[in-house]
Amino acid sequence: MRIIVDAFGGDNAPLEIIRGSQLAVKELGTDILLVGSEERIMSCVRENGIRLERTEICNSTGEDILMTDDANAVLKKKADSSMATGFRLLNSGEGDAFVSAGNTGAITVGATLITKRIKGVKRPCIASVMPGEANPFLLLDCGANAECRPDFLCQFGMLGSLYMKHIMGVDSPRVALANNGTEETKGTHTVREAYSLMKNAPYNFVGNIEARRIPFGDADVVVADGFSGNLVLKMYEGVAKMLMGGIKSVFKKNIFTMLCALGVLGGINKMKKQFDYKEYGGAVLLGVKKPVVKAHGSADARTFKNAVRQAVRFLETDLISEIERNLENEEGKACRA
Repeated sequence: MRIIVDAFGGDNAPLEIIRGSQLAVKELGTDILLVGSEERIMSCVRENGIRLERTEICNSTGEDILMTDDANAVLKKKADSSMATGFRLLNSGEGDAFVSAGNTGAITVGATLITKRIKGVKRPCIASVMPGEANPFLLLDCGANAECRPDFLCQFGMLGSLYMKHIMGVDSPRVALANNGTEETKGTHTVREAYSLMKNAPYNFVGNIEARRIPFGDADVVVADGFSGNLVLKMYEGVAKMLMGGIKSVFKKNIFTMLCALGVLGGINKMKKQFDYKEYGGAVLLGVKKPVVKAHGSADARTFKNAVRQAVRFLETDLISEIERNLENEEGKACRA
């Protein structure tokens, strides 16, 4: 399989993107199509002594899409950027999946309007695998749709359930709706209407979930609108970083605490890995016709390699065909406002 990579998306492009792509070649055995200025890519390769293997370069001469750019830049102002070119290459069959660490809004617009939605999908959503107390869970939407109708949320539940079943191997994923209480009557009008749809949907809906219970494994899929989901995502990452920093400072306080740390070092390292976002690499765009993965904007080489891994697993399980089959079977029966 061949993964199309936006060489100039993200804070650490192109160096860490190139390094991450080469890690993916070595560890995952995939081919890479790097998209961007060939001159700048090769200059970076030479300066850092990188040997490109199983990698081709597609030259694009447009301006880079910046994190501060309007989302529609991928369609208009910067239609010749590495990101926009990557989406067009994906559409034309030059690669099997597309990975970028660039502007989230632009990736969402590109995936929706260039790659296009799967027939029957109301709105594509950003789905992030998150660390839980015992097992990871899927949070969606994480930013593609700030405001959602009840039927959008209901369908997100179906998309998330299929992802957890076919990508993560969970037999009957428990789907919950993020809310400010567990009672069916809690929440905004939209959330209450979504609850009514989801309890009759063709997946394992377990009701509302409060934010404080999300980390403890009460659900395998947590559904939220893009505004709330993005807040949960960033708060989660911030608290994890603060917690690990606090533990580190406690054990480095003096010689005695440093000696104590030796006895629990294995457990601390395991916990650090459990809550390290770099292990998952980024988020997938669920609901579009071809695999699109949004890597973390601050991705280093390992993080980006793991984002490519997500694209590979997406392809290996043929999740898009599963989504299409489920929409054909269930569309019109559930998730209709």
